[in-house]
Amino acid sequence: MKAVRFHEHGDLDVLRYEDAPDPAAAAGRAVVRVRACALNHLDLWERRGLDRVKLPLPHISGSDIAGEVADAGGGAIPVGTRVMLQPGLRCGQCTACAEGRDNQCVHYDVLGLKSDGGYAQYVSVPIENLIAIPPHVDFVAAAAFPLTFLTAWHMLITRAQLRRGDVVLVLAGGSGVGQAAIQLARHFGARVFATSAPAKAGRTRELGAEAVFDHYGGDFAREIRSATGGHGADIVVEHVGEATWERSVRALATGGRLVTCGATTGFAAQLDLRHLFARQLSQNLLWKMLIKIKQK
Repeated sequence: MKAVRFHEHGDLDVLRYEDAPDPAAAAGRAVVRVRACALNHLDLWERRGLDRVKLPLPHISGSDIAGEVADAGGGAIPVGTRVMLQPGLRCGQCTACAEGRDNQCVHYDVLGLKSDGGYAQYVSVPIENLIAIPPHVDFVAAAAFPLTFLTAWHMLITRAQLRRGDVVLVLAGGSGVGQAAIQLARHFGARVFATSAPAKAGRTRELGAEAVFDHYGGDFAREIRSATGGHGADIVVEHVGEATWERSVRALATGGRLVTCGATTGFAAQLDLRHLFARQLSQNLLWKMLIKIKQK
């Protein structure tokens, strides 16, 4: 098959479009013909190299995949079925897996990280990772969904315990996780606000944000309080990191919850403990898979 691989870490010029071995058929694993694969920020980090993470080389990235079943691996899903791939890979044997906490599996992986991903004509995945695509959803739309929505769901629903009527502030609403968080929060009946670069503000509003604040030119902590009559945000979805952390904490309402899945602008965030205990705040550090691995 053809694939885009890198044999060493670096800039774009390390990517090669070349021949690669076809994934072998195996019991319990399906081979999927890739029809679309989205670009995720995780792919950029992999190509550039991750601290204390040794990726198999040559490497095929790509976590967000949609395609057609080419070999069902003995499973019941017919060949030719249109599928989206759930990107999380678990061992299925540890205590966390048995309790339904797949993301805390001791051997947890993501498609395209330690395993081969979707920058190829074919990819092999466990049968349990196949999700049939409804007829009205095309491959490109399906490939834009998996990792960002999985992350946003876990942040908002599992960790922050989103409730109808909550005020939610989504940082970087034009990003992949940001766009997913806006749509999920609206779906579950929250009032949604977001920050964005001015160029992405219009699109962010279209997705459901009641108001969009410029996270470069203003103080969104003050703006969210002004927009909510002094209340602030019950939940802040934070994945920018050092550049916005202090304002994100100040934006929280009393009893507010802050969830984070990354630190694109830096890891050295500071916290005024007086805000934490006096206003009874909660902070959940939901690092993406790559952060989890980096800390091992």
